[in-house]
Amino acid sequence: MTERPWHRRHRLAADVAIAAFFVVLDTGTTLAGLTWWPAHPGTLAWVMLGVQALACLALAARRRAPLTVLAVLGAFTLAVTLLISPVGALTPASGSNVWAPFATVLAAYGPLYYRQDRRTALVALAIFTVIIMRPWEPSLTVMTIGLLRTAAGPLLALYFTARRRLVLALTERAQRAERERHLLAEQARAEERARLAGEMHDIVTHRVSLMVLQAGALGMTATDEATRQAAEELRGAGCQALDELRDLVGILRTMPEEDQTPSAAGLATLVAESTAVGTPAELVEDGDRALASPVVGRTAYRIVREALTNVRKHAPGARVTVRVEYGDAQVRLTVRNTPPPREPSDALVGTGSGLGLANLRQRLELVHGTLRAGPAPDGGFSVEATLPAYVPTAESVV
Repeated sequence: MTERPWHRRHRLAADVAIAAFFVVLDTGTTLAGLTWWPAHPGTLAWVMLGVQALACLALAARRRAPLTVLAVLGAFTLAVTLLISPVGALTPASGSNVWAPFATVLAAYGPLYYRQDRRTALVALAIFTVIIMRPWEPSLTVMTIGLLRTAAGPLLALYFTARRRLVLALTERAQRAERERHLLAEQARAEERARLAGEMHDIVTHRVSLMVLQAGALGMTATDEATRQAAEELRGAGCQALDELRDLVGILRTMPEEDQTPSAAGLATLVAESTAVGTPAELVEDGDRALASPVVGRTAYRIVREALTNVRKHAPGARVTVRVEYGDAQVRLTVRNTPPPREPSDALVGTGSGLGLANLRQRLELVHGTLRAGPAPDGGFSVEATLPAYVPTAESVV
């Protein structure tokens, strides 16, 4: 499992960095005379340059409010256009440039990609395109460049939207195939259990029944007491074996009960119980808990339960921090305790099998996860586990 890229884990920081980049880019290109900058700038030109920088900073909100960002940059472009003509307050060094800043390229990308209302987005983009192209001042160069600027973003948005839908469809198909494979395996196991139950009933039970009947007949026809007693004991053992076989056949014909271990939702209760019995614990969850499939949630619960039990045994009084990070691809779990303030009880340490972590490691290997446990640098102890976020089970079909 690979960790998500930095820009996906810190979307706001990435958007702010992109907005800052366009502020620098548009400020530099404007001062270089590539847009609306006059040959002899006055106070108004410098004020509008600052307004342009603020308008470009609006790109930081392009995910949450794409139409607002589009409106801000469109309003700035329209204001500059009106100040040039018909107001005449600004006189660009070159009249054949596009007055809009380069940030409009990215602004035009947002409405079609982040908005669900496609009709509103198209209307807004049409108005935005008209403002940038300035068709009331016909110029083939300006209109062509303006159209390319506003068309590039929507075309990319349509491409990435189609690609995202395709990936989601393929992911859903793969998950459905996993669920179907799991159901087929469950069906095969159930059929095998039924076949074994049938064979045990038809063969073993039949043979044991014959043994019981023959022992009963021998007990009735035997002449000496010792033979009669042995035959009766054999008949009684056979009857007991038949009862046990019937129970075993019934178990084989019955599907096993579902795992009743609580899922990730029970971690808060587990931590609260630990605090109540004298081991202060804190739960920190990051991400959406629903990203973890049921079997992953139960495995995480077992890990935390075993770790808290070990802390109570080996580090009485230590403070424990349980951190769970839910991601699209994997779930990271860390249980770390501080150094114990007092020595553990020998009687308490001696309880248990000592195989708790080993059993957890085997369970994690079944779901393709990893487990690390060992002393922490501060003298405490740390248990770290990484699990895949999705593991198909029968519950996933519901």
